[in-house]
Amino acid sequence: MASPIQTFSVLILAGGQSSRMGEDKALIEIDHQPLLQRVCHVAITVSSAVYILTPWLQRYQTIVPANCQFLRESQPHQGPLLALSNGLTILNTDWVLLLACDLPFLDSTILQQWIKRLDQVPQSTLAVVPYQGSRWQPLCGFYRRQCDVDLQRFIQQGGRSFQQWLPQIEVHSILIDQAQEFMLLNCNTPAELQKIRHSD
Repeated sequence: MASPIQTFSVLILAGGQSSRMGEDKALIEIDHQPLLQRVCHVAITVSSAVYILTPWLQRYQTIVPANCQFLRESQPHQGPLLALSNGLTILNTDWVLLLACDLPFLDSTILQQWIKRLDQVPQSTLAVVPYQGSRWQPLCGFYRRQCDVDLQRFIQQGGRSFQQWLPQIEVHSILIDQAQEFMLLNCNTPAELQKIRHSD
């Protein structure tokens, strides 16, 4: 059996309009480092196959590690659920670790712990996603390539929400402890950004 390291890739989403933030979140600096760059540096410690899905390939060329590859988003500004589906049609690994570009405290040690458990997940399970406070945290979760069949059907019916789609498929929930809760902090607004900068 192939190890989890050989059977998964990382897909980082950098195609949002950052409307609530008022500026491109991927380029916002935490401790003098753009958020997208921070996420990429963690991602390459857990996988040799790291992809950035974005409609703006040139915008981020100078800030990401050379061993990260860009994928052009075919339907930009339609939300992360469609972006995941876009990525799943391109990538050919068994699992895809989906990451938002605005996770400043992403922790490779925690991710490695989760990755090691993937080969124990039943074949019928289509996603392994953190669950916190009665809500899924889908932008730091693992998705089987086979889930795209159900995902495409959901999207064709007008679905756009991870919170509505995930209960319709077989998902293994990752229950969150305090350290993992901190890792999942993201910044969507200037107020959240200030809070995160004070936590850094």
